[in-house]
Amino acid sequence: MAKSSSADRRARVQQLQAEQRGSRGRGILIVGFCTVIALALVGSTLWFSSGVPYVSRQWWDNREFRSLAVEQIGAPASACGEITSKPANGNNDHVPEGTPMTYPDAPPAFGTHWGIWEEMDRKFYTADDRPPLGKLVHNLEHGYTLLWYDDTVAADSTEMDDIKAIADKYAGTDNFRLKFKAVPWTTDDGAAFPDGQHIAFTHWTNGGVGQDATGEQEGVWQYCSAPSGAALKSFMEEYPYLDSPEPNAM
Repeated sequence: MAKSSSADRRARVQQLQAEQRGSRGRGILIVGFCTVIALALVGSTLWFSSGVPYVSRQWWDNREFRSLAVEQIGAPASACGEITSKPANGNNDHVPEGTPMTYPDAPPAFGTHWGIWEEMDRKFYTADDRPPLGKLVHNLEHGYTLLWYDDTVAADSTEMDDIKAIADKYAGTDNFRLKFKAVPWTTDDGAAFPDGQHIAFTHWTNGGVGQDATGEQEGVWQYCSAPSGAALKSFMEEYPYLDSPEPNAM
């Protein structure tokens, strides 16, 4: 009976040791799995909050719009009023970078400006990172269309999503037809837009394209109550980048 009891004890010890090894293995697997999940959560938080991977975050944010054409984004074209214009001045009238600039129109479509412009790669800006007005007016001289949005729109997440999605449709630098930027117009910049209007398109026209150009430069505006990809598309077709005083620079 003693031998049998000793063998039973050894067997029980071996069983307990095996169970402990199994428990440690399962514990390691659980800890490893939790670590992977935690790292993924931290990584995704950093990815979305960081200002570095701007294009990747914008791609993710705009995924619901990727299958839509620009004219399908935002309000219908009827949200926008008639296009207006006035004679322009300021072509090649450059002042040093950093010169404070104010403009009589809200927002500007032409005028004296800085000697440098904003590069083509960025398409969407907020009040925190928008280039100075003196830079943006130089972009207008080079054929850009600017979509300006006011503080009312800046506070509306749905309309901001529409603007970001519209801007994403003009991503790229390989074609000058993509000369577009969406930028804020703040109370510090000048007067408010007309009553009930919160979006403005502006362009600096040379009176036509190529041999058909009259050379009679004008600033053109179209105001809208809400972002409209359909109205923007028509505006940019009516006033392409080639219809500008200096179209052949980025």
